[in-house]
Amino acid sequence: MDGRQEKESRLKKLSTLLASPDIIKNQNEYISISKEYKQLQQIIHLYNEEDRLKHEIQELRDLPADDEEFRDMAAHEIQGLEKQLTDVKMRIEMLSNPEYEEYQKNCIVEIRAGAGGDEATIFAADLFRMYSKYIEKRGLAYEVLSSHPSDIGGYKEMIFLVKGENAYRHFHFEKGVHRVQRIPVTETGGRIHTSTVTVAVLPEVEETQFEINQNDLKIDTFRAGGHGGQNVNKVSSAVRITHIPSGMVVSCQDERSQHKNRMRAMKILRARLAAIERDKQQSAIEQERRQQVGSGERSEKIRTYNYPQNRVTDHRTGLTLYNLDHILEGELDNIFENLEEHERHSRSNV
Repeated sequence: MDGRQEKESRLKKLSTLLASPDIIKNQNEYISISKEYKQLQQIIHLYNEEDRLKHEIQELRDLPADDEEFRDMAAHEIQGLEKQLTDVKMRIEMLSNPEYEEYQKNCIVEIRAGAGGDEATIFAADLFRMYSKYIEKRGLAYEVLSSHPSDIGGYKEMIFLVKGENAYRHFHFEKGVHRVQRIPVTETGGRIHTSTVTVAVLPEVEETQFEINQNDLKIDTFRAGGHGGQNVNKVSSAVRITHIPSGMVVSCQDERSQHKNRMRAMKILRARLAAIERDKQQSAIEQERRQQVGSGERSEKIRTYNYPQNRVTDHRTGLTLYNLDHILEGELDNIFENLEEHERHSRSNV
């Protein structure tokens, strides 16, 4: 039985299950089965579309080609149909990918200044602005969960939640070390400096999907920091949560409400712990975040942003573009499409 037949057989089985009174009574199971059923329906529909396109292409190829003008028209139409066919095959592959469900989720993006001191914190702010522009263009939304500004207008750390369809699919490529080469604002000698920023991307995990034992948590409250004046919170609204078994610490102080800061800290903690648990299941304990973030050293990089040459290079695919100014305005589609193609090619060669 090939992959298509397996999916058609599974679809029939799910259809029967969805009509079962026992399944209908169990709301969680019903939702889970409904989701799988809908996904398989989409795949079968795409298989049918693939068949239709292949048939049309073959019909055009079988037509007599004595007339040169007609032959050119047919070739042009075949080219368009083949492009549609490639797109359909790509969507089938994506929907069949076990990670697809994860790709659909919201995600938490963590940006941290690495090597380079103040310049690294400024570039962390530049990356956050770039991502927020991309989010806006994509019709997504974001919510800042935690931020630690630097004294010169950058960020030592910025953690935010990206919300919307396929959020994790769009952002999962960004995990790793981003390197910037430019003349810093603070540089008086006109020398080009190299700095790094680390980015981690984790799929959001709902409370019902990953339970944390409250007895494993140590929760402290403290006054939120600031630069003085009205920005300093006079009550203990900031929250620091320590997960005792792992030693992991998360703190949030952006909100004036202690309750909201606690909710945000728990969201970050849950995503991190769930990532570690996934790594354990894959016999690679805690490697997910270490691989994503690295040490922040200049030698570790997934992408370089060179300001003097207006150049961006993604080191995973070798793609180089000379439109850094546009990319910093959130125009990341060319980079992401290239990475998706690279990912598909890599999976097909495994």
